Amino acid sequence: MPKRHAIYPGDQGRHALYDAHGYSPAVRSGDMLYVSGQVGSRADGSPEPDFAAQVRLAFSNLENVLKAAGCDFDDIVDVTSFHTDPENQLETVLAAKNERFPAPPFPTWTALGVTWLAGFDFEIKVVARIPTAD
Repeated sequence: MPKRHAIYPGDQGRHALYDAHGYSPAVRSGDMLYVSGQVGSRADGSPEPDFAAQVRLAFSNLENVLKAAGCDFDDIVDVTSFHTDPENQLETVLAAKNERFPAPPFPTWTALGVTWLAGFDFEIKVVARIPTAD
């Protein structure tokens, strides 16, 4: 296996978006998966305008990338999220987070307030361990 192996979700339409911007949705290295920041983008790459729907869509896009690598939310060990208005967005983000991570052990999580996300208001990136057959 090469040192880095790009992982793409099954949605072929999104491949062009990643290629146009010169990055992989995720990279596998050994048994670790490094997922690029996922946003609440529609199939054409445009932002979902409703914030709560944008957050749910970001988690859904993340789930698609995880599935392409044979992972799910239980395999995530570290989360970094980016917020354009953290104080006012936190309740909405926590509601979506609690749907995906309902019980301990929780992954580590770092949340950052930012001023720009290319038209989006929320982005989530993760590191996961790829499960192995025992």
